[in-house]
Order: sequence, then C-alpha cells, then structure tokens
Amino acid sequence: MILKVKNISNIGGVVKAPPSKSYSHRAVILASLAKGTSKLYDMLYSKDTLASIRVCEALGAQITRHDDYLEVVGTGGKLHNSSNVPIDLANSGTTLRLMTSVSALSDNEVTLTGDDSLKTRPMGLLMNALKPLGINTKSLNDNEKAPILIKPGFAGGETNIYGNVSSQFISSILISSPLSKHGVTLYVLPEFKSRPYVNMTLDIMRKFGVKSLKGYYLKHDNCDKEFQSCRIDEFKITKQDYFACDYTVEGDYSSASYLLALIAINGGKAKIKNLFRNSKQGDKVILDILQQMGAKIIRGDDYVEIGSDGNLKAIDVDLSNAPDLLITVAVLAAMADGTTNITGVAHARVKETDRIDTTCRELEKLGCKLEEYEDVNGYTICSFCLKIYRQTLNEQLSGFREREEDICPYCDYVNDSSMKYDYWNTAINDVELKA
Repeated sequence: MILKVKNISNIGGVVKAPPSKSYSHRAVILASLAKGTSKLYDMLYSKDTLASIRVCEALGAQITRHDDYLEVVGTGGKLHNSSNVPIDLANSGTTLRLMTSVSALSDNEVTLTGDDSLKTRPMGLLMNALKPLGINTKSLNDNEKAPILIKPGFAGGETNIYGNVSSQFISSILISSPLSKHGVTLYVLPEFKSRPYVNMTLDIMRKFGVKSLKGYYLKHDNCDKEFQSCRIDEFKITKQDYFACDYTVEGDYSSASYLLALIAINGGKAKIKNLFRNSKQGDKVILDILQQMGAKIIRGDDYVEIGSDGNLKAIDVDLSNAPDLLITVAVLAAMADGTTNITGVAHARVKETDRIDTTCRELEKLGCKLEEYEDVNGYTICSFCLKIYRQTLNEQLSGFREREEDICPYCDYVNDSSMKYDYWNTAINDVELKA
C-alpha cells in the first residue's frame, strides 16, 4: 500500500484519540483471568489485540464482541488449553511476552508461536526469570525464541530480571503472579527502562482487584534515589484473585502523538479528546516535548489542545521511558531549528524491527542529516544517541507543507501491528484540512 500525503497549510478541529493498545491487551487478559463477567468499553480491535483475544479464548475465557463493548466471562484463574496446535499470535510481541507467564497457569501444556517476525523476538531473559518460580519453558527451535512450549505449574517465590530489555517481561510476571501458588517477589535489576508501562500494568491490576507492594534498594548509599543504574526495584504480590469489572480503555498518547506532531510541524489548532491528565502512560511526555519545542499545549482532565505556528526549536530529549515516541520525535527533530539529541532508546532495537536503524535510514532517504552512535558515559552503557540536524525547506520531509507526496510503502506492515493509521484515516474526516 502507498500512503499519499496531500499538501495542506493548516489543520484544525476536534477528534477522539484511538484507544490505548497497551491497555486493551492488558484489559482482555485480566478480564479473562478474573472471576465473573467483565464489560470492556472502547477496546482497540487491531491484529495484535485480536491475538490476545484468541489466546485467552483458547485458555478458557468466553469472549463476545458487542457493538459498544467486549464481554469477557473470566476463568477465575483456572485455565485449560483447548487448542491441539500451537496458538498463532501472528506478529503480536506484546501477546507473546505477556502470555508466556500466564500460560503456566494452565493445567496442560501451551505452545505459543507466530509469524516469521515474531519468531525473531528474543525471549530468553523472561524464560530464565521464570525458572525460579517453578515455570518450565522450552524454545522448540532451541534459540530462546518462539515457538515456545510452556508446561503447567506456577509455584511462585522470588526471581529477578534485568529491566533494560523489555518492560513487557516485567509486566508478564506481575500479571500472572497473583494466581501462583505462593505469590511472587520480583526484583528488577538496573537499568529499569520503560517504567511507565509497568506502572500501567499495576494500575489496571488494581482496577481488577489485585494489590501489590513495591519498593527499591540502592547499590550505593550515597547515590541519588532516581539514578537508575544504582537502583534495584522490588515488587511483591501475594496470592489473590482478580475480580471482573466494567472497564473503559483510555485514549492512546502514542497514537495521538502523530496528529499532535503533524499540527506542531505544519501549524494549526486542534482538540484531542479521550486523553487523560492523570494517565499512567509514559508517552504522555510527548506533551512536554512539544511544549519545549515551541507548541502551545493545554491539558484538560480528559482532553488535550494544541496550537502551533509551525516554528519549532531543537531540544535534547531522553526517551528511556517512552521508546515508542522515537519515530515521532525524530521527525519533529528533522523539522526543528537546530540540532536535537535523542538518547535512552537502545531498547528500541529489539522491537518488531530495529526501530533505530529503520528510522535513520528512512529519514536519510528524505534528505535528513543525522548521526547515530552509542553513548558510554558513567553508568549509562550503550545508551543510543541520535543527533538530527534541521533541513532548511526540506520539501521531501514536509509533504504536508509543500506538495503531494507518496510515502510509507510499508504501511501494510505497520497497520497490521496497531491499526493506528486506519483509525486516523477515519478520525481525520472530523478535522478540517485547509489547502
């Protein structure tokens, strides 16, 4: 598919942000583990979240899609795999990571697999962390990647995992911990990246009735408490049940960042609803980033307003806790006046693709000047850095500003993952585009 971008000079209007994919995954999984029947409103139905629905159904949840909500009859934590073949998760890395731990709660074996891309995702760190909890897993290709066989049995106990690869490994253990035999104490070793995603997990677990305790230890008494390289985080979850509830999925700051960035670059005003001020989403830092670059941001309780004249200035930004903003911020940086330094995104290399390399190569095709390097500075080891220099009147990149342009020939792949483009293609009809 070729995505054609038409030239425009101003944007304005009111739209509703698409539902959060991260919360949609977690909502259907927790509802499936709960006692009782849950109603999930404003669910995102993408190929990724549909993969989570399929695996939950295979493990015993009864799930029915209605016009305005998803009904989930939970299992009460008593899972049984009804699939005689490996459960196909397509390209959903989130489903694979979260459900690897959950599958150990089943009373029979579960095998999780997916497409060729999913089979490249490293899973060894999670598999090793599950061993002390009595969970036996096996990579069927002996490469610590899918397909993965998970055997029944989740005793619980203590384990640890490094926090610098994927926060979803941490969320996976936390989600399944309440239903283990003895509860779980999890130590997250430094550096703890993407911490807000774990906070999102704990937040929705509370909504479904599960309580947790958390604390931290410092390697060195004289270190600042926020210095991640010296901090070990502890999460303690006792044995307890999930309980059904009616839950509304909030809007997604990551998806909204595309429209926010478009307005910031091209100028205009817009109001985006369903973005909550008190959201746990780490990607809401996009509002601070845009404000620092020169856009005007107004934060309401459940909406965001943005205004911009299109003149942006370069900044230094650490995306350690919001790696999904890398591409958006990189494009903003290319259109800003000055040199922008993006740091803290080394873990973006182990997503569905190497997002760092892909971002750099695509921006280079558009004539953007950039530098890519690894930073070794004190306790920060292999923290990726990206310098992006403004291109004066870069008409290749500013297709919205200057002329009609065909871009993104791989949008079919992106759409498979999140359906964000389809959502905005529909929502943009509610926005006035002025030629």
